[in-house]
Amino acid sequence: MIKLKNRVLRLLIGLGLFSVILFGESALARTGSLAFQENASDMMLNSLQGQPKHSFLRKLYTRVLFMPVWMHESSFSPSAKELFIQIQNDGTLNKNGQLYKDSFLLEEEAQNVYTNDGTLAEKINLEFKISQLYKAYTDYTYFGSINWGAFQARISNLIVNGVSTEWVLHRPDADPIGMVENAALGQSLTKQLQAAMPRAYHYKVLQKKLKKYMTIRDNGGWETVFLARKLKPGKHMKGVDALRERLLVTGDYIPCEESQEDLVYDACLQKAVKHFQARNGLKTDGVVGPGTLRVINISVDERITTIRLNLDRLKWLNERQEKRHVIINIPDFQLYFEEDGALIQTMRVITGTPKHPTPIFSDMVEHIVLNPHWNVPKSIIQKEMIPKLLRNPNAMSKQRIEVYTGWGRDAEKVNPASIDWSQYRYSKHMPYRFAQTPGTHNALGKVKFLFPNKFSVYMHDTPTKHLFKKDKRAFSHGCIRLQKPRELLQTFTTFNSHINFEKAQNTLKGKKKKYFNLTEKVPVDVIYLTAWVDYDGKLQFRNDVYGYDEMQLKSFRKW
Repeated sequence: MIKLKNRVLRLLIGLGLFSVILFGESALARTGSLAFQENASDMMLNSLQGQPKHSFLRKLYTRVLFMPVWMHESSFSPSAKELFIQIQNDGTLNKNGQLYKDSFLLEEEAQNVYTNDGTLAEKINLEFKISQLYKAYTDYTYFGSINWGAFQARISNLIVNGVSTEWVLHRPDADPIGMVENAALGQSLTKQLQAAMPRAYHYKVLQKKLKKYMTIRDNGGWETVFLARKLKPGKHMKGVDALRERLLVTGDYIPCEESQEDLVYDACLQKAVKHFQARNGLKTDGVVGPGTLRVINISVDERITTIRLNLDRLKWLNERQEKRHVIINIPDFQLYFEEDGALIQTMRVITGTPKHPTPIFSDMVEHIVLNPHWNVPKSIIQKEMIPKLLRNPNAMSKQRIEVYTGWGRDAEKVNPASIDWSQYRYSKHMPYRFAQTPGTHNALGKVKFLFPNKFSVYMHDTPTKHLFKKDKRAFSHGCIRLQKPRELLQTFTTFNSHINFEKAQNTLKGKKKKYFNLTEKVPVDVIYLTAWVDYDGKLQFRNDVYGYDEMQLKSFRKW
């Protein structure tokens, strides 16, 4: 019934009766006479005939049946006023950028047209210009500045060098044309623009951090810190005062009564350095060595660019509505488990190396396997295991890897020494399955969390637990190794009642494989953020481990 009513209303627009029927005579007085609307509609229709059918202007005005949205007969519309205010009050916009400047120029031009009794042609020309301004602003706000096509092409080019990965996108739900249509029907454009803003991943808080850093830049930024050598606690050194000032600007340093604030590296400043190191994924030892100093001296402009880039990444992530959510941020090498938006569990992870990058994608954790076999991927068999077998036919026995004639249950185990592996080194087909037996030696450890996907990526335990002590943990072939797999298993058992954690613990003491289908599945998102706001409201930065920042900034749009 509602859809039918809207269609009738749109038909009335085409007949020039829209304002009278929908808003009454007072609204007609505001928007202009029927003659103005009809003449404007005719001019707009004729002007847009040459436009491609899929152009923004053609699609927009087809939806509103070629009626003016922004320019009425005697004044510009309330929606136009809302648009100008929205753009001019957006603290994230570059005040020297074309988009921000155009909002003032077009507002002034529109006022002059009405002051000077401008012609219909002048009004329609401005109508189209304001629509283009609206498109630019909604593109900036909801779709961002990353040229995803160019970036995907760069990722594809990595295959030439033997690196294969993918970044799966989730297009934002924002409907700019629909918002204009609703505004024409009387809804507030401002409320629609604000309601369509991303909410997940602390997006709005990160926007506030961007504004803070823009203010820091406008106030002169921060000075470069020079230290003659590594700065250790308690040492007296020239440059300590500059370090203190630098950390004060970003809120890492909070003055202490007991501090003399001289050239001594005192406890108060050490606390600030550790706070800064934690926010930047550095070793929190309080020592200002070359690594920490390099990050301290990253310019405010570079930090602003990084925040902008990551705000735009957030726009293309999968906004989850489920109660629970697992997030793995690759540059942070960390897993976060949310429940109702609150953090309930976190742990370190190991992700893929730059040559074997973990893909960025979304899925659902559906199964848990205890005491899993590791079925070795074809790429690892050919690149790593066949060369070992060619040197030593018994090489697999050291890793307790068995070779089978196929993937079926009835596949027979064979002696690797009986196979001529040279014929499979580069072949497209690999008829043999390599499977590592269950146990603590297994590459997957004792627990595996499956979310079936085309990348064959999953979360699992690992025997190489010493690697979790490292700050940078890009060591895998693409899968995600967990620091605390049993703790994660226990969390899953709290809402999957058919899995008894105590019994699972007993199963893990042996080597018998056990497979569970989850009744309560959990969405998992593997993401790539080098700047974000954590659950305590702190701004975090991390290194660009895969070089994706650099790739995306090569074609980053400026507004």
